Amino acid sequence: MKVFLFLMFSILISSCTLKGQEGTDVAVFSSDEKTIKKDTINDDVSDFRKNLSDKALSIIDPSVRYTPDYVSISYPNGDVPAKTGVCTDVVIRSYRKLGIDLQKEVHQDMRANFGIYPKNWGATKPDTNIDHRRVPNLETFFTRKGKKLPVTQTPNDYKTGAIVTWMINDKLPHIGIVTNKLSKDGKRRLIVHNVGGGQVLEDCLFKYTIVGHFVYEG
Repeated sequence: MKVFLFLMFSILISSCTLKGQEGTDVAVFSSDEKTIKKDTINDDVSDFRKNLSDKALSIIDPSVRYTPDYVSISYPNGDVPAKTGVCTDVVIRSYRKLGIDLQKEVHQDMRANFGIYPKNWGATKPDTNIDHRRVPNLETFFTRKGKKLPVTQTPNDYKTGAIVTWMINDKLPHIGIVTNKLSKDGKRRLIVHNVGGGQVLEDCLFKYTIVGHFVYEG
């Protein structure tokens, strides 16, 4: 009788332990499955666009001060001081890491086709110090020399290595580079830009009114 009771007790203990282990494993697996989130995406785009995304990510620096002042710079490959800049400087610096000098490219096209570029600033001739640092000029250049893509409200239309322009509060032109990094919910690609908080990576695709969508591979 004692032996029988001992055996029954052993079976009961073993069964409870086994059930507990099985329940724990399932719970942990389910939890992990729910919390694992993909933070990057491998878009089917050119290597150039992937590299542009990488270069944009490489210049992230929140300490860069937003400085919209007119500055005299050298030409070609001129740049404002490294710890200063505006939104366009993010684009210029990223392309320069791929061997493309937008200062030179924009200037050459403006010199040959000045009449089709915006005159928002009362400009009467090209200016190598500032022309490439103005969003409307870059929009014109990318439309002419790159590819203008549709502006939509569909997140997946904005893929790695694209250029997006916005109008903030209907008055401030803005520009940034789409990267292969994803938002926390995995629905939008993050943007490298500078709107006043340094050169940063942010989930801001639809934060402002999108007015332009381009690809430029030089």
